[in-house]
Amino acid sequence: MAKQTAPLCTTAGPPGGSTLDAGTKPDSAVVRDALGVGIAVGLSGFAFGVTSAGSGLSLVQTCALSLLVFTGASQFALVGALAAGGNPYTAAAGAFFLGVRNAFYGLRLSQLLALPRALRPLAAQWVIDETTAVTLPQPTRRAARIGFTVTGLTLYVLWNLTTLVGAMGAEALGDTDAWGLDAASPAVFLALLAPMLKSTTERVTAALAVLLALGLLPVLPAGVPVLLSALAAPVVLFLMGRAKRDGTGGTGADDAGATGAEGGR
Repeated sequence: MAKQTAPLCTTAGPPGGSTLDAGTKPDSAVVRDALGVGIAVGLSGFAFGVTSAGSGLSLVQTCALSLLVFTGASQFALVGALAAGGNPYTAAAGAFFLGVRNAFYGLRLSQLLALPRALRPLAAQWVIDETTAVTLPQPTRRAARIGFTVTGLTLYVLWNLTTLVGAMGAEALGDTDAWGLDAASPAVFLALLAPMLKSTTERVTAALAVLLALGLLPVLPAGVPVLLSALAAPVVLFLMGRAKRDGTGGTGADDAGATGAEGGR
C-alpha cells in the first residue's frame, strides 16, 4: 500500500502539471486486467439479450437499451420489472434511480482521469461499475486512463454484440426463466466487488445490504429492494458512531485500544 499512496497524492496537483509516474505499474499489466474484466462482463450481455427478449421487448428495443443505457444493473432491473408485469413507467423509474449511482462514480473518476472537456461527454457513457472498479485501484493517472479506456471499449463492444446474439437466439432457448440468466449480471458485479471489501466495516455493510435485498424481495416490486439495500450504509455508520462514543466513554485501557483500532479501519 505504501507504494501506491505516494503517487496517488500527486493527483491533487495543478491541472496543468505533469502526469503521474507511470513506472509503478506496467501498461501491459493494466491492459491485461482491463481486458479480463471487459471480456468476462461483456459476454454476460448475452444473458441480458435473452432476458429482455423473454420479457417481451423487441430486438430493436433490446439493442437500443444496451447501446444507449449501457448499465447492466439498470437494464436487468427494467426488463425484470416488465417481465413481472410491472408498469413500464414504474419500471423505467426504478432503472433510472438504480443508475444514479453512476453519477457518483463520475465525480471521483473526473478528478482521477482529468480528461479534456471535449472527451468527457463520450467518457460519461462508460462510467459504470466495471470501469470504476478497474480505474480506482490504479496507482497513476496514466494507468487509470488506460484501465478506463480499455475496460470501457472492450465492454461496450462485447456487451452490445452479445446482446444482439442473445436477443436473436432467445426463441431457441425456450423458457428463459428456467435458465436463470437474469442472475448473471449481479453475479459478475459481486465478483468485482468482493476483492474491494477489505475492512470489517465494508464487509458488514455489504452483508447487511444483501440481507435487506433478499428480505424485501418477496414483498416489494422488482428493483425496489436493490434501492432500499443502500440503507445498509447509514445504518452501519450510525452503529459505528455509537460504538465509538461508548468506547470513548469507557475508563479501561482496553476500551481505548479498541476504539483506536476501530478508528484505524
